[in-house]
Amino acid sequence: MKLSTKLTLFITGSKLAIVLLFIITLPFLVEQIASQFTNYTLKQQRKEVLKNINKNGIAYYLQGDESYGSYTMLKEEFVALLPVNKDLKADTIKDAQRIIENDTLSYRILSETFKFQNKNYLLEIGKTSASINQYNKQLQQFASYVLVILILLSIIIDLTFIRMVIKPLSKIIKTRLINRKFPFKLDEHPVKTSTTDFKYLDESLALLMTQINEAFYKEREFTSNASHEIMTPISILQHKMENLLAEEDLTESAALAIIEMMKTLNRLKKISNSLLLIARIENQQYQDKEDVKPLDLFNLIIEEISHRLEEKNLNIQLKINKDMVLREINKDLLYQLFFNLVHNAIKFNREGGNISISDNFTAKGEYEISVSDTGTGISTEQLPHIFDRFIKSNATENYGYGLGLTIVKSIADYHHLNIQVESELNEGTKFKVFFLNWKSTKQ
Repeated sequence: MKLSTKLTLFITGSKLAIVLLFIITLPFLVEQIASQFTNYTLKQQRKEVLKNINKNGIAYYLQGDESYGSYTMLKEEFVALLPVNKDLKADTIKDAQRIIENDTLSYRILSETFKFQNKNYLLEIGKTSASINQYNKQLQQFASYVLVILILLSIIIDLTFIRMVIKPLSKIIKTRLINRKFPFKLDEHPVKTSTTDFKYLDESLALLMTQINEAFYKEREFTSNASHEIMTPISILQHKMENLLAEEDLTESAALAIIEMMKTLNRLKKISNSLLLIARIENQQYQDKEDVKPLDLFNLIIEEISHRLEEKNLNIQLKINKDMVLREINKDLLYQLFFNLVHNAIKFNREGGNISISDNFTAKGEYEISVSDTGTGISTEQLPHIFDRFIKSNATENYGYGLGLTIVKSIADYHHLNIQVESELNEGTKFKVFFLNWKSTKQ
C-alpha cells in the first residue's frame, strides 16, 4: 500500500473517530452547557431581586403579605420569597419539584437565604426542566452539522497538504526505482524538494546506483578476463597431456594416470565454463533478443541429444504448438535452459523411461512449457535447494556438480520467467517454465 494511501486512510479514520466520539458525547455536553447556562441565568435573576430589595425594600415584593410568589403564564419560571427560621441556611442550585396550581412540575431551582432588617428570608428562583431542554435537540443537530463541515474541510486541507509534501517522494520512486533496468541509466537531475529527508534519500539512491553500476562494470571486466585467463592454462595442460599419451615409451600405468588427470581437467573445464556462463548471464552480457519458436528450439535440442536417448532406450514425446512465438528472448540462452532440462530428464531417467515436452496456457494468460520425466525424482528435503550451486540433485547417487539447474535458474531470472518444479522419489520430475511475452502466428 502506498504511503499516500496509508496517510489518507489514517487521516480519514482519525477524523471519523473524532466525529463518532463527539456524537456519542454530544448529548451530555449539550446538557451540561444548558445546565451551566441555566445556573448563570438564575444567579443573574437572584442579583436583580436582591438589588431591588436593597433599593426598594422587601415590601417591593411582599406588598403587605407574608410571602411572595410569581410565575410566568406557562409556568416556565417562578420567583418565591418567604420568611424562614433564623437557623435555616440555604445556598444551592438543584433539580426539584414544585406544585403550582395543582400541577406538579420539575424545576431547576436556586435557593438562597438572606437577612433583611434582622429577618431571615428564603429566595427561590426556578426554571422548568422542559424549557431548559427544549433547544437541546436543535443544538445537537447544529453542532453535528458544524462538526461534519469542519471535519470535511480539514480532511481536504490535510490531503492537499499530504500530496504536496510527498509529491517529491513519488517522483523519486518513479525516476529512481520503478521500471529500472540493470545497468542503471542515471538521471543527473536531482528531484526538487524542500524536504531535507527527501533530498538525502534522492542523493543516496543516486550514489548507490552509481556504485552498483561501477561494481557491475568491474565484474563484467573480471568475467571477460577470467574467461581468457582460466581457459588458457587448462587448454595448455590438456594439450600437453595429449602429447604425453602419444609417446611410445609411455607405460600403461602412467597412461592410465594421465587419462584420469585429463578427466579431472575436463571436469574443471566444464565447471569453469558453467561458472563463466552464469556470471555472464547475471552481468547482463547477453543483450541480443529476438522472437523464437519453441518448437524449432526443441527440434534442435532433440537432434543434438538423440544419441543419448538411444543409449537408454528412452521415448520422448514433443507436443509444442507450431504457431507459438516467444518474444524478446535470447535464443542461445533459452536453448541452454531447455537443453539442460532435457539433459537432466535423460540423465536421471530409468532405462526405457519416457520424457514428455508439452505446452499449455494458464488461467492467468501465461504460456507454459513443461519438461517431465519418469526418472528417480527428487526428495522433498532437496527440492528447495535444487537451484543452489554445487548441490546434488539426488542424495543416493553422484549426479554431477550442481551447476546445470543453477544455469537454468539464472537464465529464467534474466528473462523474468517463473519456473516451478514438481517431483516425487521414484516417480519422476516435471519442470514448468512460464512466459508472459508471447504471440501466435496463427491467423
